[in-house]
Amino acid sequence: MSVIVELQVAAEAFELGRILEISPGTRIEMETMVPAGDRSVPLFWVYDADAEAFETHLRDHPGVNSITRVDLFEDRALYALDWRMELDHLFAAVVRTDGSIMAAMGYTDRWQFEVRFPSHDALSAFKSALDDANVSFEVIRVYNPTKPDAGPWYGLTPNQREAIVMAVECGYYDIPRACTTLELAEKLDISDQAVTERLRRALVNLVSYTLLVPDESE
Repeated sequence: MSVIVELQVAAEAFELGRILEISPGTRIEMETMVPAGDRSVPLFWVYDADAEAFETHLRDHPGVNSITRVDLFEDRALYALDWRMELDHLFAAVVRTDGSIMAAMGYTDRWQFEVRFPSHDALSAFKSALDDANVSFEVIRVYNPTKPDAGPWYGLTPNQREAIVMAVECGYYDIPRACTTLELAEKLDISDQAVTERLRRALVNLVSYTLLVPDESE
């Protein structure tokens, strides 16, 4: 049965955290992993950053193979980042233990991850791999998504939880709708596009953490 771990890692403790050097006030959220030949490349949303300076820094970094701007909005940009992931002990440990990164948020001094593993044995192997690589980390919680005590958030980040709860309470999902994304954006103090993206990610996480899990009988 799968198990999910929430953990926090200092930015300087792993390769990607060192490469990105997130400026104060900027945050990064991993969107998904997309195929690129025989491997996968992550897509990252970068919020409230100087796009040109951010891209220049990464293109000049020896550990980065390429960075591609996929989309650009007023408050954020979406990038495909190809770096030497095999040298990143944290990501390499996830791959070796058949883990799946459900969410990742990066800040100036730390990153927060939610990772699903196929079993507790795989999670133990992941922890051992990080210990062997001297990657310090803090486990926030470990839970099985199919158990009643799995917790109320089911993989949602605080921002996603706030957005989807507000959307339900304000009648966004009612028929007819009692509010719009523009009204939600005003309440959350973010852009209309950011509201739409946040709600989409929230629904993906809710389904991933509740419906797309192995049945105990399997």
